Amino acid sequence: MASNRRLLPPKEAAGMQEQRDIGVVGEPPTGSEALLSAQGLACKRGRRLLFKDLNLRLERGRVLWLRGSNGSGKTSLMRILAGLSSPHAGTVLWRGRPLQQASNEARRGLSFIGHSNGLKDDLSLAESLAFLAELAGLDRAPERARLALTRLGLSSRGTALVRTLSQGQRRRGALARLALDDSAERVWILDEPYDALDKNSMGLLSELIEAHSARGGAVLLTSHQPIDLRDSHEFDLESWRAA
Repeated sequence: MASNRRLLPPKEAAGMQEQRDIGVVGEPPTGSEALLSAQGLACKRGRRLLFKDLNLRLERGRVLWLRGSNGSGKTSLMRILAGLSSPHAGTVLWRGRPLQQASNEARRGLSFIGHSNGLKDDLSLAESLAFLAELAGLDRAPERARLALTRLGLSSRGTALVRTLSQGQRRRGALARLALDDSAERVWILDEPYDALDKNSMGLLSELIEAHSARGGAVLLTSHQPIDLRDSHEFDLESWRAA
């Protein structure tokens, strides 16, 4: 059964800084290693300050469900954490080191899947997936790609060019990147990963996320749809929004 615990917003956490940074109401600090963390983050879009003074800690085995209304800055925060854009203020740390200093290690340790699926239109689905596996430093990339596509129910579409696939097939193809991964050192950052998936594919995605968490990886995700993930925790971005 899922356990969606709520993370402490700043106003409720006065005098409880250590617990807030670990992040779970009523749960003492665990001492687990933080793979990815943020200190004092602020984000601007144009002249508008979306959020400020945001602290976040993604420990091994942790699944965080990032909540917030449209326009609150969820995608912006995820791109900052993935190193794809810069914060207005604050620092992102990869295993205790500034993200810029840990660039090569962090690049291999972070998997970001956003609204664009990150697949190459002019390659076959299997070729595109193998290319992504190689970028992630995985060995036996073609074999891993084939097995991942089989797991996502896409083995018959492996030779099809990405541009010929339906939106649902592209989305499952992008998520097959997660089935490639067996590392306990990686952080998955997933922006609306359940979009365009049928019920069976949603269940498979949840299994992949829970398996990654169980082996010691960490996951940060957004979802407009109800999700049922074992031992996940909610992080409410609304509590960090700028006044």
